Amino acid sequence: MSEAEVVFAADHPVFAGHFPGHPIVPGALLLAEGLQALSRAGALCGPCTVSNAKFLSPVKPGERVLMRWQDTPGESLQIVMTVGDRRVASASVLRRPPAAGMPS
Repeated sequence: MSEAEVVFAADHPVFAGHFPGHPIVPGALLLAEGLQALSRAGALCGPCTVSNAKFLSPVKPGERVLMRWQDTPGESLQIVMTVGDRRVASASVLRRPPAAGMPS
């Protein structure tokens, strides 16, 4: 199992609108960071398809998100994101681009 950690700084521009007074990390940003971590680690080498993503608990500015994934020789990767003992998100990623006609 491989892992990476990310912290979203309180001054990140996304927090100006998501949500003023009660900022949380948008799920799309959380997922994008997970995919970037996979790319930096060499687990993804090109276009991919997110076949399933679940956002289970809000992430606040300054919280440390631990991203763990199983790097297997097959097409599928599983990402699990936690803050401490709290599971905040998970995703299934296929190592192939979206099928023709499907959104990327």
